[in-house]
Amino acid sequence: MKRKISLFLVLMLVLGLLAGCGGDSNAGSKSVDEVDIAYYAFNAEPISTWDPSIMYSTGSIVLCNVYETLLRYNASDDEYENVLAEDYSTSEDGLTWTFELRKGIKFHDGTDFTSEAVKYSIERTIEIGRGAAFIWDAVDKINIIDEHTVEIKLSYAAPIDMIVSSPYGAFIMSPESVKNNGDDWFEQGNEAGTGPYTLDSFAMGDEVVLNKFNDYWKGWDGEHFDKIIIKKITESSSRRQMIEKGECDFTGFLPVEDIQALKENSSVDIIEISAFTNLFAFFNTEVEPLKDVRIRKALAYAFPYDDVINYAVGGYATQSIGPIPKGHWGHSSDLLQYNYNLSKSKQLLEEAGIKEGELKLLLTYASGDETEKKTAELYKAELSKIGVELEIRAMPWESQWEMGMSEDPQNRQDIFMIYWWPDIANPYSWLFSLFNTEEKPLFNLSYYKNEEFDKLIDNGYTNSGVNRDEAEKDFIKAQEILIEDCPGLFVFDRKDVWAANSTFKGFKYNPVYSNVVFFYDCYREK
Repeated sequence: MKRKISLFLVLMLVLGLLAGCGGDSNAGSKSVDEVDIAYYAFNAEPISTWDPSIMYSTGSIVLCNVYETLLRYNASDDEYENVLAEDYSTSEDGLTWTFELRKGIKFHDGTDFTSEAVKYSIERTIEIGRGAAFIWDAVDKINIIDEHTVEIKLSYAAPIDMIVSSPYGAFIMSPESVKNNGDDWFEQGNEAGTGPYTLDSFAMGDEVVLNKFNDYWKGWDGEHFDKIIIKKITESSSRRQMIEKGECDFTGFLPVEDIQALKENSSVDIIEISAFTNLFAFFNTEVEPLKDVRIRKALAYAFPYDDVINYAVGGYATQSIGPIPKGHWGHSSDLLQYNYNLSKSKQLLEEAGIKEGELKLLLTYASGDETEKKTAELYKAELSKIGVELEIRAMPWESQWEMGMSEDPQNRQDIFMIYWWPDIANPYSWLFSLFNTEEKPLFNLSYYKNEEFDKLIDNGYTNSGVNRDEAEKDFIKAQEILIEDCPGLFVFDRKDVWAANSTFKGFKYNPVYSNVVFFYDCYREK
């Protein structure tokens, strides 16, 4: 059964097929009726930069289908899948990693994938120093042993297997394309990957169309999609209508009410999966009154965790226990978690000298996110019961971010609500990025500073390259310190809930690659 496509889409696709501007796609040899198209209705921008060294946001949903990494981490079995590397090994001290590369792989520009491409890609990302370049901090030198063997030497032990699996900053690109065209070539809307799909066309911030790459090294036996459309559809009601009418194959971030209604629709499959995404509400610890840990703890005890999970998320989450989500290594169910206790909250406020009606706070969240909105409203209602006035302000992400980055701490929000998911499958992705001491804030939106904490997580990261059990101990001890200092609220670990056309098959969600559909593995059930 073919999915229904609107007249506008048919016309757009015909133009794309005739233009054939995305590599060696053979889709042009098929009629419109024969071309199998997958349509992903995404809630935000599909991509904001085409440079694989810089992209550090939702663009992974596109680039994971255009580029590849040496390995891929499979969260379900805690194992690594060989992708561009067919084998790898590490020295006992964790300072030398050797990767044996696959032979016979072509980039989209027709050049061969070799050790030089691995060395060039990593060194370029390090040199640019943007996005997730920090994941390569331990790299001292990259040596080409032969055309298909590369050696990575480290200045300190680090989990390079995790790093080369990252959906940010670890993509391998064609050196020839970049050298011949310059760094700005990417930003003009070009790519140079080895992945199963090439770029056909795009409207920045709105839509991306990808074509099948004929020379993909895995081949095209079996059932696969010829063409992929990833389009921003911000209104949840529009995404629901599209999936109901068969106008898209895949979407997410739908309100609970819509999910429940779609469960009754036989043409739609609802897919529920535990994710490595969690919600935080960071306190501005640099200014009064939130400098006082007693007030921060009072706010933690006033938070309605169960109500948020039951009503704001509709049960599609569990209360967080520390910042590392359940199911990810480094999580511990034995850690303290604050629970809803208004009496305890009032007691702590009194100890801190706060009288009823004196505490007024501002909480910001991303406009358009219904879950964050409902969460903030529930929190506001509870705080009012103990005389705390909470202003909740929906802001465009860029504006919220600008406020959080203000040079004057007094001009920042009191509470910053944000989701987080990993760049590498390591607790360090949460603990370093969100809580490590920073002179100028990047993602540490509580502006937290603790030298003992910093030392523990750095030690844990080093240990994770040679002894994960020891690393886990360091990370859990660091979380104990963090929870005691209470720089923010660990709200919930989210379940990802997707709505898919019932003919859309083969999707296997990997929470390390947040929101990514690996379209090569998917197909249309005829």
